[in-house]
Amino acid sequence: MGKSLMKSRLLWPILVLVLILLFNLFFDSSFLSIEVRNGRLTGSIIDILNRGAPLMLISIGMTLVIATKGIDLSVGSVIAMSGAIGAMTVASAETGGLGPLFEAIALALVVSALVGGWNGLLVSRFGVQPIVATLILMVAGRGVAQLITGGQITTVYYDPYNFIGGGYLLALPFSIFIVAFVLLIAVLLTRTTALGLFIESVGSNPDASRLAGINSKNIMLMVYLFSGFCAGIGGLILSSNVMSADGNNAGLWFELDAILAVVIGGTSLMGGRFYLFGTIIGALIIQSLTTTIYSIGVPAEINLVVKAVVVLIVCLLQSPEFRRKVFGAGKLKKSTGQKESEGVSLS
Repeated sequence: MGKSLMKSRLLWPILVLVLILLFNLFFDSSFLSIEVRNGRLTGSIIDILNRGAPLMLISIGMTLVIATKGIDLSVGSVIAMSGAIGAMTVASAETGGLGPLFEAIALALVVSALVGGWNGLLVSRFGVQPIVATLILMVAGRGVAQLITGGQITTVYYDPYNFIGGGYLLALPFSIFIVAFVLLIAVLLTRTTALGLFIESVGSNPDASRLAGINSKNIMLMVYLFSGFCAGIGGLILSSNVMSADGNNAGLWFELDAILAVVIGGTSLMGGRFYLFGTIIGALIIQSLTTTIYSIGVPAEINLVVKAVVVLIVCLLQSPEFRRKVFGAGKLKKSTGQKESEGVSLS
């Protein structure tokens, strides 16, 4: 059992997440405390879950894309587009019915899924390299978001819109329930059906998958569409949190954090096996690290360096080769010497 635990891909990410949370106790003894205020749970842990919801969502979609040996650099721009569409749709709405809210959600998610499908179309049908296909939308998508907002930060005064990212349900932020629902759907589709095996097969060897009867083109199209859909939900959460639309800065560099979250969670960039729960832990590590950096007063100009160092440490700890060379060197040497002595005695 001990050996299987040590080999688990979730061990090191969970350990690092726990260490980051415990590290905060040295600076704030109430960091892990959770209180009930006005019928709502409050505390740093709740804030991490709430603020990390958009990153967790896009990381779920990114996991399936990377599992097919692809990459999606456009999720940050899709976040900006989705937030811009949602905010602009309800910008002129009165604080009355829920019609504008549902219209904004539907329009934003449909557009996000369509642009994600466009990425999948370029990759699966036209053979464009994933990094190139998504880089096109990464640039064009943010331009489209700025066109939607007219290059201005648009403020929203429609209260129901705030519920998506700022509302509460059963004393918890509503965004946590959104993440849980999307994660549940992804897990059910990939772990209780053959879809997960198809995705891993396409990522491991697309030619062999095609010969085995798997439509690898449709699989790739589907995962990019799902990635765009997840980014669209994340964009709505971010936009509703601040009750505004910012086509220039919304979702900026989120694609890099999502890729890091997937890698930290144990999914290889070479495709194949993927770990959705590991991705969630990776996203929580990044959000916890961001919260820690700001809470202890680390200067803004070096916070990216601190984040990079921690991510590097996690990736090294996950590497079996690194652990063998650093932690297992003495054990390996001892084992080799023991075998040699046994060989001499037998001779």
